[in-house]
Amino acid sequence: MIEIKNIHKQFDGRTVLNNISALFGNGSTTLIIGQSGAGKTVLLNCIVGLLTPEKGETLYDGRNIFKMSKKEKLMLRREIGMLFQGSALFDSMSVLENVMFPLDLFSDLTYKERLKRARLCLDRVNLIDAQDKMPEELSGGMQKRAAIARAISLGPKYLFCDEPNSGLDPQTSLRIDELIHGITTEYNITTIVNTHDMNSVMGIGDHILFLADGNLTWEGNKEEILNTDNAILNSFLFSSDLVRKVKEMGSKNK
Repeated sequence: MIEIKNIHKQFDGRTVLNNISALFGNGSTTLIIGQSGAGKTVLLNCIVGLLTPEKGETLYDGRNIFKMSKKEKLMLRREIGMLFQGSALFDSMSVLENVMFPLDLFSDLTYKERLKRARLCLDRVNLIDAQDKMPEELSGGMQKRAAIARAISLGPKYLFCDEPNSGLDPQTSLRIDELIHGITTEYNITTIVNTHDMNSVMGIGDHILFLADGNLTWEGNKEEILNTDNAILNSFLFSSDLVRKVKEMGSKNK
């Protein structure tokens, strides 16, 4: 579980996050949504520890990341998986080598054990047959799956995904969502996804945080989000044709 308490972040005197508090549970997928500039990426970076807020706490199962020693932070990094927006695979490495990279850096496993673990992760994302390919030989969706395999190679307790569906077609995006959600529940991971994709919200939104102008203005789940009377959230939501149609279908079936 991750808990954030009163996270407040400023840049050049401008408040970007205003006393944000939230809980992120084990085995569930939390989506952080909002307009561009709402503070989503800054919040994600504060949770991961890439940014330090002016005040507030980020607790990983009770451990405050901002009070950890360098050694404690290094140990925590071994418990964290990261899925970056552009996949961030190393062009000079094969798919298998990319997945093995975190294991080479942080694990004490033998080469044979690292190889077995990497292949297990590739098999989990249905990419075992592409293990010897280079990233440039993969489609966008396959690159995302390879990046997911790398993100889970160390067996993380916490998984962070920054715009995982960026640049993907709707069908591929759906498969990536299902893969992330399936891995989250299967391994009881605390997963946090920064997204603007409303298909993801309606598909895997176990828990949703809506940010507006640096404030947490609403939280709930994918069922509750369609029935909110929050005017700012509704304005954001119903700019999406998908959400508007789902809302209309729900009203007709009542």
